[in-house]
Order: sequence, then structure tokens, then C-alpha cells
Amino acid sequence: MNPIISPEFVSTGQFLNNGQSVARGGHKSSGSKRLINGFADVISIDNLLQSWKEFLRGKRSRKDVQIFALDLVDNILCLHQDLAGFSYCHDLYQAFHISDPKPRNIHKATVRDRLLHHAIYRILYPFFDQVFIADSFSCRLNNGTHKALNRFKSFAYQVGHNNTRTVWVLKCDIKKFFANINHRILKNILSEYIPDKDVLWLLDRVIDSFNSGNPGVGLPLGNLTSQLLVNIYMNKFDQFVKHKLKIKHYIRYADDFVILSEDKDWLLHILPKLADFLQEALKLQLHPNKVFIKTLASGVDWLGWGNFPHYRVLRTSTRRRMLKKVRGDLKVGTVSSYLGMLKHGNGHELEKKVMEIVKNC
Repeated sequence: MNPIISPEFVSTGQFLNNGQSVARGGHKSSGSKRLINGFADVISIDNLLQSWKEFLRGKRSRKDVQIFALDLVDNILCLHQDLAGFSYCHDLYQAFHISDPKPRNIHKATVRDRLLHHAIYRILYPFFDQVFIADSFSCRLNNGTHKALNRFKSFAYQVGHNNTRTVWVLKCDIKKFFANINHRILKNILSEYIPDKDVLWLLDRVIDSFNSGNPGVGLPLGNLTSQLLVNIYMNKFDQFVKHKLKIKHYIRYADDFVILSEDKDWLLHILPKLADFLQEALKLQLHPNKVFIKTLASGVDWLGWGNFPHYRVLRTSTRRRMLKKVRGDLKVGTVSSYLGMLKHGNGHELEKKVMEIVKNC
């Protein structure tokens, strides 16, 4: 899912860097980038109204949104007052299951809470997007799946010296990613970047509003804030990989990451270091059935595509699911979306099948 944010909110004026400026309250930042926006910016009426406009996109027909909108001004003022008075409490979630394609447990917050999530996101995302490494691609503006796939292709060319040498790929997946985010560790990471204790108080309310069965562990799938918070959490790992291990050809997409190298033995050597850091620093584990090292020439299944040295093809299961959806939904937008996706790989034959279905229906 791509983040929703107004381009005008991306401003380098929202953070301090290298201790050169003064953070909220007059204290100098201590080395790393520090968020300069404070609690007042997050809970301001203006930010809440702008957040409502962004939240409303594509949701106008939903009953809970319509009910909230009937008394919009009063509801926003009430939310603002609760936040300003530090009496805000996050409500419970509505749980439901989806298959996308694998089964997932989604937890949906109330409209009031989702509005606040957007307000937090509007302030925090532009700052943290400057903190993240370039090769982190999930839930970032202009850093989506297709850009990640193109980066993979570029790295493959570099490592393989324009396809003249064997490229080995280490692919890893983190086990039950969202369900295992440790609240204490996440809060400690946030405090490294956010000097305003009131903002941290508010983030505590959101983080502690959910657990996956164990107190203090887990973030809900479905929250806009969760998308940002897991990237903040995994940035610790990204920085370790890039700056401590000095691994150049590394790409992460959410809980799925790859490292490309000419040397299989070197990949085997660094794998325990990666697993140890995840376990010790972040309390996360690699999925034992989703870690492999193989050659690019044999095909690497990543982000829904089978990636090879000279081309990429849509994963078989994805192809079947796509054709099934097209047969069941011939809306122009649906067909156009799939045709657009196929242009990012070798999808000419599949594109012809889609057009045949459209023609025969």
C-alpha cells in the first residue's frame, strides 16, 4: 500500500541535523536527526482538518465515515480538546479476516482514531522518510514495488558485471512481522528521534492500543501509523546492514529483504550475523522456511515476480489469481491496473490472455 501524504508536507525544515539547530524546548539535538515539529503541530485544528481531507479519499460512501462527517466540526473539536487535555484514549479495534492472497488478520480502528493516525502520519512521515535508507521500499512515497524491482535488476547487473558472472541471492523473510514488533524497543527508537515528550506520549497511546496476544508486543495490520512504525523499527536493521556490515547490494521491502553477491560463501557467513542482530536488537526471527540462497539464473521469486538475469515474469500463483479476478470483474479500472502492472515485466503473452477475456465477455 502506498502512503497517502500531501507533497507540500515534505519539508527539510521539519528536522534538525547533526546537532546544529535547536529542538523543541530549546535543547540541542544530540548528533542524529531530530524532529523539530511538536505536539501542537500534530493536534492542531489545521492538521486535523487536512488529515480529514486525506483520510476521506475513497471512503465517502462508508457508513461509519458518513456518521462521523454529520458532526464533523464538533467531532474534530472534541478530538482536539481530548488531545490538548491529555485525556485521549484509543478505542478498541474491529477485527476481520481477508485473503490477500494468504489469510491475514486485519484490525480496523474507529474513524476518530484513524483520523488521528493520519494527523500523526502527516507530521512524522516527511521527517522519517529522510532518515530511512534509499533501498527501503515499502510504504514510502515514490518507493514502491516497481521501483524495488528495478533496483534489484540494477544490483543484479552490477554484481554480475552485466550478466557475465554468477549472481547469488540471499532472500529472507521475517516471521510474523507485525505480530512481533516489541513496544518497548519501538518506543526507545522513537525517543532517539523525537525530543517532544508529549508526542511520545501520544505515540504510546497508539502503540499500546493493540497487542497480538502478548502484552507489549504487536502492531495492527490496517493502521496507517503501523506502516510507518514498522519502517522506523526496521531502520535499525537497515542501518546495521549498510553501515556496520557495509553491505552494498541490500534491498528491503517490509519484512522481505534480499542481498546480492558474487560469493555464496560470504552470504552464508553473514546470514548468522543478520539473524543474531534481528533477535538481539529487535526480538525478531527469520522465517525458517523462507530463507534461501540461490543463483539469479535459476530464478528468484521476489515481490510477486520471478526474477532472472535478462527478464522477469509474473509468479504463477499471481498470474492465476489475476486472470480469475479479471474474469470476475471487467471494470475498466481493474483491467487497466493489471495491464499496467504487466508492463513492468515480460507479460506480453499474459496481456494477450487478458485482452481475450475482455473481448469474449
